[in-house]
Parts: sequence; C-alpha cells; structure tokens
Amino acid sequence: MCLSLPGKILSIDDSSELRMAEVDFGGVKREVCVEWVPEAVIGDYVLAHVGTALTVLDEESARESIAALTELSKILEEEERKRPLNLPE
Repeated sequence: MCLSLPGKILSIDDSSELRMAEVDFGGVKREVCVEWVPEAVIGDYVLAHVGTALTVLDEESARESIAALTELSKILEEEERKRPLNLPE
C-alpha cells in the first residue's frame, strides 16, 4: 500500500534539469519534483508520494484529504494512549 499526501506549492524552481517545488505538508516543507505535472503553479495543491507530485488537486479535495488525515492521526493517538504498557515483569 502506498500513501500519498496533499501539500500546497509555495515556490517552483525551473532552473535545474527537473522542475522542483517547495511544498508545505501541514507545516512541514519538502522539495517535491513537479516535472510530471507541468500545469502545477504556485498556490496549487498536489498529491505527492516519495518526493514526486502525482497530480494536481483542487483546493476542496485537498482540504478534505488533509482533514481526514488529521482525524485519523487523532484517532491513532487516542488508541495509543488507551493501549496498556507492556513492561517487563
């Protein structure tokens, strides 16, 4: 199973062989290759996997995905808090 994450393009660098962008994933900024989505511009949301943008998302879809991932994270944190510690006896 692969996980791709939505992020917002902050800047694009066309000066190298591959078109690269700085993308904000909920406060975490990463370099992402946007060579394969030539329509992507600053301010767009992209779905990225292992440093490569797979597609451009409309803002509503991106926000829905971000909200779902945030909710999943909260659920997982709550489950982790409920889990008893497995301490050696």
